[in-house]
Amino acid sequence: MTKPQYEAKDSTNSPKGACRLPPVGERPLPAVIDPRRARLIRETEKKWVNGTELRYHFLAQPTAAAGPAPQRDAVRGAFATWKELGIGLTFKEVAQASEAEIRIAFDGNDGSWSYIGRDSIDLVRDPSKPTMNFGWDLTTAYGRDTALHEIGHALGFPHEHQNPNSGIVWNESAVYSYFAGSPNFWDRETTFYNIIRKLNPRDVQGGAWDRDSVMHYHFEAGLISEPQELRDKPLVPKGGLSPTDIDEVRRFYPAIAPELPELKVWDLQRIQLQSGGQLDWKIRPTETRAYTIQTFGALDTVMVLFEVTNDGPRYLAADDDSGTSHNAMLNLRLMPGREYILRLRLYYSDASGGGALMMY
Repeated sequence: MTKPQYEAKDSTNSPKGACRLPPVGERPLPAVIDPRRARLIRETEKKWVNGTELRYHFLAQPTAAAGPAPQRDAVRGAFATWKELGIGLTFKEVAQASEAEIRIAFDGNDGSWSYIGRDSIDLVRDPSKPTMNFGWDLTTAYGRDTALHEIGHALGFPHEHQNPNSGIVWNESAVYSYFAGSPNFWDRETTFYNIIRKLNPRDVQGGAWDRDSVMHYHFEAGLISEPQELRDKPLVPKGGLSPTDIDEVRRFYPAIAPELPELKVWDLQRIQLQSGGQLDWKIRPTETRAYTIQTFGALDTVMVLFEVTNDGPRYLAADDDSGTSHNAMLNLRLMPGREYILRLRLYYSDASGGGALMMY
């Protein structure tokens, strides 16, 4: 069934389109992995290293994907709202789809959705394919929250109503019936994946339920059986970013220090971090040659190298050793007269005293 473009309304009593996440399987981890290690990897695995410049592009082809100027402006405004929180990520609109980590379409027949965090680069390699779509008007209050919501997914945050600590008990027959109708037209599998399914408490950070999160759906009366107070009335978040949304994005993406320490050849750098923490260095090579940058110790990390350019940091290479028995390692040719930035985020460390990193 074809759905009209930009159909969502602001009225609380009007049926609203809901975000439909693309189904993605879990990253394989060893069957015998320590449960705490697995949980800490799952909490951080889709987040970007802090300090990343996320580039976004508005697709113009196919024609159905192109968005009118007011819709594109609404998305730009939502990126600005996240950035104004003082986080360490930056956002840049680019003209070439091949240069973008986030590719945005406005197909009114495809609902609104986004890949979560790094899934957009790990799973969608074709630059002609969107990693985010908007299927209704973003210039309404509900539409502005939709833009914030989808960008929240792109930053690595899941649906809040699937928080295992929410305590929500669904009226499942009512939920399946409601989302099978207009404006969503979902099958049972889609409804289960996006609503009924709870995130595994072993695999996520799972803080207290935030019913006002911008990552939370609106729900009409009759869809929730518990908490009892919500049985006969709708659940409508206040709108905009909640205090918890702001705290969480600042926790994962704190402001970057204006001056970074320098990583020099053969200098052993200690890694002593909490899970989710990050270390950053600048690199200024003194000669052109192949360099190896490697971690040591029982660590799960993701390590990313950027080159500093006039157009912003440019991704060069990365290695993610989480859930494996080897250490993260980068091997590449660096040149003098250029500056590079190395960013390392820790998932998990099981060794007293942490680990270390060296460039040689």
